[in-house]
Amino acid sequence: MSPLEIVVRGNASGRYAPELAVVGLAVRAEDNDKATVRSAAAAAHASLTEALASLEADGAVTTWSSDAVRVYSHRPYDPSGKRRELLYTTRIGVEATFVDFEKLSEFVDRWIGADDVEVSRVSWAVTEENRRAFERDLRRLAVDDAVDKAQAYADAVGRGPVVATQLADPNMLAEPRPMPMMRAAAPMGDTGPSIELRPEDIEIVVAVDARFAAD
Repeated sequence: MSPLEIVVRGNASGRYAPELAVVGLAVRAEDNDKATVRSAAAAAHASLTEALASLEADGAVTTWSSDAVRVYSHRPYDPSGKRRELLYTTRIGVEATFVDFEKLSEFVDRWIGADDVEVSRVSWAVTEENRRAFERDLRRLAVDDAVDKAQAYADAVGRGPVVATQLADPNMLAEPRPMPMMRAAAPMGDTGPSIELRPEDIEIVVAVDARFAAD
């Protein structure tokens, strides 16, 4: 009797307390006067980045970044379909990573209702170092899951112990099965006019494709 080939996918997942919060903001201004738009955006941007620099100095923020100032124009239509006068708009994206969630709440409370500033999202994450450690442990569990599945198949048809012949990331075996690739993901905060600052556990999901042989 020829060896039986078994191909399975092992899965493992874990939930971990968030360690970081990434906040997305935007400075946005509109007016029919280009100089007014640029001035309003520059003032709001300066105030926002000054606050972030202070939080960074205090250790509440680890990193922050900002896009360049860009002003563009368009002619909107009125309800009757007629073109209105030229409208100038500027939007400057800003992103900051917080490690102090109490300071994060204070920061969002301050800026969420500010003129010319939008708080668009808050996403929760773990540090890159810890994510790698969590994924390493989960990969071992995913391999254990693959072994258990393969052995169950072998037992069902009266074969002996399974031996792994190939292990790979999802969809990387020579003849992958048509299954969706699973990925590690951090839940994102909803975008919108309000932000619910409730730290959500980070779910990390890993998968391994494995090929086994059983006599």
